[in-house]
Amino acid sequence: MLAAAGEVPEARAVVTIAAPADPAHVAGLFKDRIDEIEATGRVDVTLAGRSFPISRTFLDDIGGHRLRDRIGALRKALLVFHSPTDDIVGIENASEIFSAAKHPKSFVSLAGADHLLSRRSDAAYVANVICAWAERYLDVAEAAAEVAQEKTVTVRETRAGRLQQEVTVGRHRLTADEPVEAGGLDSGPGPYDLVLAGLGACTSMTLRLYAERKALPLDRVTVRLRHFRIHAVDCENCETKEGMLDRIERAITLAGNLNDEQRKRLLEIADKCPVHRTLTSEVEIRTVEERD
Repeated sequence: MLAAAGEVPEARAVVTIAAPADPAHVAGLFKDRIDEIEATGRVDVTLAGRSFPISRTFLDDIGGHRLRDRIGALRKALLVFHSPTDDIVGIENASEIFSAAKHPKSFVSLAGADHLLSRRSDAAYVANVICAWAERYLDVAEAAAEVAQEKTVTVRETRAGRLQQEVTVGRHRLTADEPVEAGGLDSGPGPYDLVLAGLGACTSMTLRLYAERKALPLDRVTVRLRHFRIHAVDCENCETKEGMLDRIERAITLAGNLNDEQRKRLLEIADKCPVHRTLTSEVEIRTVEERD
């Protein structure tokens, strides 16, 4: 990839994860099988616990690159990830790649990670860093301008697992999923988590704007929310008295030198946030089929 990126004009930024500084380094990982590869043309070898097909053409290719020269002439932003405990490709490879590259370049140490990022938390961390870092080098502003003026939320199956969804809001991307025990991959918040997040964010923003307008000494707002189902008969203020109802518990922490009257007023204002009003009002949802 490092060798090819310089020949792709459209490529603006390059990321390596546990990459060797010399492609020939890879051959050393299966040096006892090289004669077999040369003889048969293709052999499956095991690297870091996984099987990879290695061909004679691949061996010829990795032996013909002067990678350090290519990295120096890359002229693209470079982000290097590597773990100091990588026992397949040593950390010194990251140092060679980084020193050969010209700016802009960045290095992120993946302390405790293995070569293939087999731990989910390590893979998620790398993905999040790449997302934030790459935004600087991509035309996200131009992409956002192409979105219709009326902001639309688009949710699409990723086909990774049974339930994982890609959520697109303008230029923003996030993942929705369900816990493993519910049939998902636990790769993102669930649908009700997102509803609670919307209410919590709206609550906090509304309180901040009100406090600024009234010059209240509100230092910080924290909102914690839970959703669960209750029996209708257990709800004193609900018109419905049969079956089950949804209940959202919202706990608001107001940090700052506020008196009792100011705190009481802020809690009243919390109920006036637009999302709160939407959730507690009559909502009509119209569904139509939109064909590709």
